[in-house]
Amino acid sequence: MPADLTVPFSWKNGPAETVAILDDLQANIVKAHVRDHLSVLFLNFTDAADAKKFLAALAPLVKSAKSHLAEVDSFKLSGNPGTPYVGVGLTAHGYAALGVPAEKTPADGSFAVGMKSPTTRTKLKDPPKSGWEDTYQATIDAVVLIADATDAAMSAKRTEVELLLPDSITILGEESGTAQINANGDGIEHFGYVDGRSQPLFLVEDITNERETTDGVSEWDPGFAPNRVLVGDPAAPDPAAHFGSYFVFRKLEQNVRRFKQAEEDLADSLGLTGEDRERAGAMLIGRFEDGTPLTLQRTAGSHEPVENDFSYQSDLDGLKCPFHAHIRKTNPREDRFRPPIMARRGQTYGERSDDPNGDLPPSARPSGGVGLLFMAFNANIAAQFEFTQANWANNPGFPPNAGTPGIDPVIGQGQRLVDQTNTPVWGEDNVKTSAPAPQAVTLKGGEYFFMPSLAFLRSLAPAV
Repeated sequence: MPADLTVPFSWKNGPAETVAILDDLQANIVKAHVRDHLSVLFLNFTDAADAKKFLAALAPLVKSAKSHLAEVDSFKLSGNPGTPYVGVGLTAHGYAALGVPAEKTPADGSFAVGMKSPTTRTKLKDPPKSGWEDTYQATIDAVVLIADATDAAMSAKRTEVELLLPDSITILGEESGTAQINANGDGIEHFGYVDGRSQPLFLVEDITNERETTDGVSEWDPGFAPNRVLVGDPAAPDPAAHFGSYFVFRKLEQNVRRFKQAEEDLADSLGLTGEDRERAGAMLIGRFEDGTPLTLQRTAGSHEPVENDFSYQSDLDGLKCPFHAHIRKTNPREDRFRPPIMARRGQTYGERSDDPNGDLPPSARPSGGVGLLFMAFNANIAAQFEFTQANWANNPGFPPNAGTPGIDPVIGQGQRLVDQTNTPVWGEDNVKTSAPAPQAVTLKGGEYFFMPSLAFLRSLAPAV
C-alpha cells in the first residue's frame, strides 16, 4: 500500500510504508539537521563510470532521515552526539553526465533548465550570469554537503568524502558556512535578526512539540503534508516507494553596512527616538532582532521561546507590521497562501569582527564578504521557490488588497520605484511614506539540484 503523503508523517508510530520512506530518504529534508559548521562542494563529472562509483561509495556516508530522527531522540534522552550530515544532489546536467535516461530524470521544468538559464534569470530578475562567481558560471553536476556541530567533526568527514573523489571529478568550488547565534542562543543572519523560526513541520512528533512546548499553533498551523517537499525518485528501482526532493541553492551576499544605514534613515524619516528606533528595522524585517513579531507588539522582548503562533488578522491595514516587511511578503500566514511554503535550510557564511547585535554605527559594519547560503527543499521549484521570489518578494503589488506595498526590502530583486508606507506610531492610523530601502542583498550564484533516494545511490554500484 502506498504511503499517504497528504498528511504529516509519524516516524515513531506511522505505518510501515511511511517508516520505509524515511529509511531511504536523505536527512535534512523533512527535518533540519544541525549545520553549525558546513562545507558545500560543487562537482563536475567527466567520466560516467567514475561518477557512478563515487556516488555509490558516498551512499554509506549519507544518513537517512530515519537515522537522523533516531539520533535526535537519543540526544534528547541521553546527550549522545549524532554523526555528521552528508547530503548529495544532482543537477539535470549531472543526471545526463551519468547516462541516466531522460524518462528517469526528475521532471520538474525549472530543474531541467537550471538556475542560470536566461529563462530563469528573467523570471526571478536575477543579475546577469557574467556577474556570478566563477563556481556558479561553470557546469555543475553535483553538490555534496557536509555538516556537523563542531568544525573538527565536519572537517574529518569532509576529508573522508574528498578521499573518495577520483581524478575525473573536479571540485569547482566550495562554500563554508558557520552558524551565528545571539545572546539568547537563537540563530541569526548577518543583519542581526533571528532567522529560521518559522518552518513547515512535516512530522507529527514535531507538530506536537510545537503545540505543547512553544507558544502553540492556534493562530498559525505549521503542520504541512510531506507532499510539499517529497517527490517520487524516477531513477530509483521503484519510483513509487523511494523519494527525493528538489534542492535550491543560492549564495546571497549581504551588505550589512547599507542595510543598517537604511534602518537609521527610516528611523530618521519617521521621527523615531530612543528605543523606538529599533522599530525601523522591524518594519523592514517584520520581527525585531530578537525575533519578536512586530504585528504582536511595538517593542522587542518576547523571545523565550521566539514566537511563531501569529497571523496578520489583527493587522489587516498594516498599521503594526507593514505589508512590505520581509516575513509578511514571504509568508502572509493565510490559508490561501500556504501552498508555496518550502523547507528552508540556510546557513550564514563569512567572517566578521563586529557583534551583529551590538550598538555600532553602520560604518562599522561589513559591506561585503558575508551573507547567507540560502538552501530550500521543494516538491515543485516553480510553484514554491520561484513563485515566492517572483510573485511575492519581487512583486510590488503583493500582498493583494494592500495598495502597492513595494518589493521585499531584503530579498526583493528589481527596481525599487515605490515609496513604502510606515507608521510613525505603532498601530495608529497615521501613515507616512518613505523611500524604499536600497538593495542590500546580491545574488552571487546558485543552482537547482535533486536530492535522490539512497536506493538510487546504491543502485549505481558496479555489478559484481
